[in-house]
This record gives sequence, structure tokens and C-alpha cells, in this order.
Amino acid sequence: MSHSRRERTESDSNTVLSALGNKYSAEILCAAGSPKSAQALSEDIKIPIATCYRRIEELVDAGLLTCEGRQLSEEGRRTNIYRRTLDEIEVDFSDTEPQYSQKRRTEAKNRLHDQLHE
Repeated sequence: MSHSRRERTESDSNTVLSALGNKYSAEILCAAGSPKSAQALSEDIKIPIATCYRRIEELVDAGLLTCEGRQLSEEGRRTNIYRRTLDEIEVDFSDTEPQYSQKRRTEAKNRLHDQLHE
């Protein structure tokens, strides 16, 4: 799959780079290769749930994580399920402003991943 490139505003780049620069963001993205709730992500990477929710919000705002739907938790509450939207991101600092390109995850890859990990 090729890297997708689109015109990005300085604000887009700043949002993405800021989200990636926060503590635990990379760990959340790594753990969210398959659909997971905030609680599961928090437990997987051993961070407080409040911190996990803040990072999730930043990653969703930056377009790096998406809410794939809702499911019932063990306590019977409806919870959002998240998955990362990309597999790779490359940052280029050679210009006056950082530029990035990303390798997006396809629906086909998500379905295959889900089938292999059921």
C-alpha cells in the first residue's frame, strides 16, 4: 500500500504531532490494532483510565484513532470501541514546517486482522 498524501494545513500537522508527542499516545496506537474499549486500553498499557480517555480524545481529534462503534461492557454499560486508523506515520523535518505522510489501514486489513484474532 502506498503512503497517502494530501494537502495538510499547519494546524493538521500540529494536531497530529502534538497528539503523537503526548505520553502514552504511541502505546495506545500500538494496542489499538484491534478494536478495544478505553478500559481495555488502559489495562493493556497500565495507565490510569482518566489519562487514557484524554489521550484517546486527542488521538481521535488528530484522526489517528477512530470510534468503531459501541459494545456492552462486563458491567452492562455501553462503551465506545476504538481502533487506530493507520499502521505507519512518517515525519519529515527537512522543510520549514514538519510534514507527515501516513499509511492508512484498510477495511480489508481490519476484517482480516479481526478474523485471525477471534
